[in-house]
Amino acid sequence: MPAAPNPLARARYLLAAHTARQLPPDGGAEVAFAGRSNAGKSSALNALCQQNALARVSKTPGRTQQLVFFEVEPQRYLVDLPGYGYAKVPQDLQAHWQAFLDGYFGSRMALRGLVVVMDIRHPLKDYDRQMLAYAVQRGLPAHALLTKADKLGRGQQAQSLQAVRRDLSNTYGDTVSVQAFSGESKQGVDEARAVVAGWLGL
Repeated sequence: MPAAPNPLARARYLLAAHTARQLPPDGGAEVAFAGRSNAGKSSALNALCQQNALARVSKTPGRTQQLVFFEVEPQRYLVDLPGYGYAKVPQDLQAHWQAFLDGYFGSRMALRGLVVVMDIRHPLKDYDRQMLAYAVQRGLPAHALLTKADKLGRGQQAQSLQAVRRDLSNTYGDTVSVQAFSGESKQGVDEARAVVAGWLGL
């Protein structure tokens, strides 16, 4: 049986927004991706879309300093949020981002869900919890992607997944789903893609 076509494979770079005025019209559907620096967010986006260079993988933490929109098809977007949680950004820029993201999460009607990318070896840092809280406050579904799963053995993976699932369930009820993922070995890619495509109505 041939593999089903990837609904995200047509994603292409559309624009980068540094202020609310630069955002595309608030129609259609979009899924946002958040992750601390070096959590593997760019690699995850690339794996989901089966493109090697859609999201630039950078050795410099915090390369994403804008909301980057990728158009999957008309009015269907993936949104790469700034990779925060690092100290090299000036205070005023951090304040700008905080206000921008508050506004984006508070009022963006097209937003259908949030994927929070975290390294399976260091999950649920303050930044991750803050982003999950944004989604939960808005009543949006969130999906925790525990990346770099290939760095752990099966037993450790299962333990980490179980611990995160328990924590999320205690904190947010059943609004946040979670899975192990590896852009490297492609573990969990189909599962994550199905979640994102479902939210986008593809």
